[in-house]
Amino acid sequence: MQSRARAWAALLSLLLPATAVRAQARDFVRVRAGGFVVGERSYHFVGVNYWYGMNLGAEGPTGDRARLVRELDALQRLGITNLRLTAASEGPVTEPQRVRPVTQPAAGEYDESVLRGLDFLLAEMSKRGMRGVLILNNFFQWTGGMAQYVSWATGEPIPYPERDGHSWDEFQNYSSRFYTLPAAQRLFEKYVAMVVNRHNHVTGVRYSDDPTIMAWQLSNEPRGRVNSDAYVSWVDQAGAFLKKEAPHQLVSLGGEGKLVLADSTQFARVSGSRYLDYLTIHLWIENWGWFDPTRPEATFNRSVGRSMGYLSDHVAIAEALHKPLVLEEFGVARDGRGFDPGSGVSYRDRFFESVLEAVDYLAREGSVVAGANVWSWSGEGRPVRPGAKWNPGEPFTGDPAHERQGWYSIYDGDTSTVAIVGRYARRLAEIGRPGRGAGGGN
Repeated sequence: MQSRARAWAALLSLLLPATAVRAQARDFVRVRAGGFVVGERSYHFVGVNYWYGMNLGAEGPTGDRARLVRELDALQRLGITNLRLTAASEGPVTEPQRVRPVTQPAAGEYDESVLRGLDFLLAEMSKRGMRGVLILNNFFQWTGGMAQYVSWATGEPIPYPERDGHSWDEFQNYSSRFYTLPAAQRLFEKYVAMVVNRHNHVTGVRYSDDPTIMAWQLSNEPRGRVNSDAYVSWVDQAGAFLKKEAPHQLVSLGGEGKLVLADSTQFARVSGSRYLDYLTIHLWIENWGWFDPTRPEATFNRSVGRSMGYLSDHVAIAEALHKPLVLEEFGVARDGRGFDPGSGVSYRDRFFESVLEAVDYLAREGSVVAGANVWSWSGEGRPVRPGAKWNPGEPFTGDPAHERQGWYSIYDGDTSTVAIVGRYARRLAEIGRPGRGAGGGN
């Protein structure tokens, strides 16, 4: 009898993990018929970019977990269910124009105190029913990213833009060498494997088994530039690697869409990758020269029109591929391009209202448009020196270290903007609920 009991116990121990995975799989965000679903319900959202959440959660003097908890509570009250987060940062603290501390200060060496910040953040998000899109790399310098991997692989210094005579073109071409360097890619994949298979020290759940993680994102705003063919190949390679390591979660690119001046993003081509579950686009009316905050009445209406055309073009591509589309970055400067938190936000509010109304309409009409993330939540964070670059020790804001503080940050005191974001977050969340109307392609 005892041996039979032991045999049943052994069999049960083999069956329980599989049962647990099957039960958990119902909680993951999935793609069905060109839309997102959780279980049998559609999932639509208006979320925020909250890139510094991991750093707020970090152990030690650089973190501020009390602030993190307060801000997550505030976002939950608004109806926010989706956060786009940085989950990787690279390079020594001596490097300029980047957030500190980082998850990987030297190649293959990881800072547990920062990674525990990500653990804490995900655990707190889970309590609030939030989903995260975790960014694993960056074409730009503010987290180290591809340029840092290139430097590690080659030993060459990074030509930081607007420093020592280096231009943005020079930096971007340097960063795009990542796609051509197997040594740089191996370092990246080593980090990805570590994170995906990490066990959260707060919850005990392995990241790849955590439905709080909606998607892994290959990079922030990757561009092929002079290495476009290698870039397209890398997307397939990295996407396949992630699918193998984390089969329950979605994979997205993190790209901007078709760029205004040159299609170095290869959007239509790369979007067809079978390893990308959904498509992303970004929308930057000031950066792209469509809107001038110092001449708002002369440029605002034109910028809205061009934005609607940009959205429409990408919806058509996503529809043809039967993949959901998320507008995951868009923002507007404060009135007159002011950087002080007391500056007005009337044009930002008008733009957000226009764009989010379009997203809501398209989602309700059953298109592939599934959600949007505004850039960028700053919450309680305020710049110490509005208009200047961030320095270590200053509060984290929605503006990364390489950009002027106060440019695109959305503060908890921006009551009109916050109200617009919250209103559309609640509206998008209602889509597909019983008695609430269309279900976004489901």
